[in-house]
Amino acid sequence: MSETDNKNMDSIISKQEVKAYLDAFRTKNVLIVGDVMVDSYLWGKVNRISPEAPIPIVSVTESEYRLGGAANVAINVRSLGATTYLCSVIGDDEKSIIFKQLLKSHNLSEIGIICNKNRKTTVKTRIISSNQHLLRVDDEIETNIDKNTADELIDKIKKICKEKSVDVIIFEDYDKGVLTDYTINEITKFSKEEKIYTTADPKKRNFGYYKDVNLFKPNLKEFCEGVKCDIPKNDIKLIKEYSAKFIKEFNIDKLILTLSEKGLLICDKNNCIQYPAIVRDIADVSGAGDTVISVASLLLCSGASNEHIAFLSNISGGLVCEKAGVVPIDPISLLSEI
Repeated sequence: MSETDNKNMDSIISKQEVKAYLDAFRTKNVLIVGDVMVDSYLWGKVNRISPEAPIPIVSVTESEYRLGGAANVAINVRSLGATTYLCSVIGDDEKSIIFKQLLKSHNLSEIGIICNKNRKTTVKTRIISSNQHLLRVDDEIETNIDKNTADELIDKIKKICKEKSVDVIIFEDYDKGVLTDYTINEITKFSKEEKIYTTADPKKRNFGYYKDVNLFKPNLKEFCEGVKCDIPKNDIKLIKEYSAKFIKEFNIDKLILTLSEKGLLICDKNNCIQYPAIVRDIADVSGAGDTVISVASLLLCSGASNEHIAFLSNISGGLVCEKAGVVPIDPISLLSEI
């Protein structure tokens, strides 16, 4: 296996090449399938402790709903200029109305959304005071969707792919039950028949089901859990050895492994290259993984090299970490980094 580490970043890509990719993104049709959610935020002040229990009383001063999970990937892809379709299963409840309103506010279609009376719309509520998270409440169902619902979702995906000439399908997995071994296998098989690229951002439960996808993007913790190993994050040589074995076993074209402050590793069947993290003022790492899979997926279906996929994905993930909260990548900011 050849290695090309810590390259001179100035020589990797030109601003003109980045502009060409951004132009190409605007011609792409992308379908994201996975677990969606509503992120609920309550901000307030703490002035006293509850007389009922030793806990703070938060007087709410502001509240907000945001799209989360796979829907945040859809926002990132949409912000990069691509036509975006989001496919998922939510509840037939009050929060599903809020979710659809949020989709509309981001100019995202709901044609791929199934409302199921036996499911809940996942809501994650964060209570924050003085920029500190005091509590998070998750209201959700994590069991797998049933076979009938899975078939309905798969049929909807096939229809959208054929009617809209989808270029790439992104599996965005949050372990909430929309993606199962059955749905993953059926969608992957269909995509290969239709010559549609597939990329995956996995979680632990379904890690072993993403065989044959074109690009697979776990972080190091998820990768270690998935392959059942314990690799120190500083042991890049051992990480590369496990990565090469994984690619061969799962027949994956490209593996992107995000390594936090160690940057990013991209591997295929012939090469494994590490790109170091760029020093930044980190405000919030939330959503960085969503940005990486969004940029990498669009670059993949635009014919980008491994080098360009890794470099631009790495930069994009770092850029969103400079901003507080979960925010999408801004193409103008990305271009200005080159």
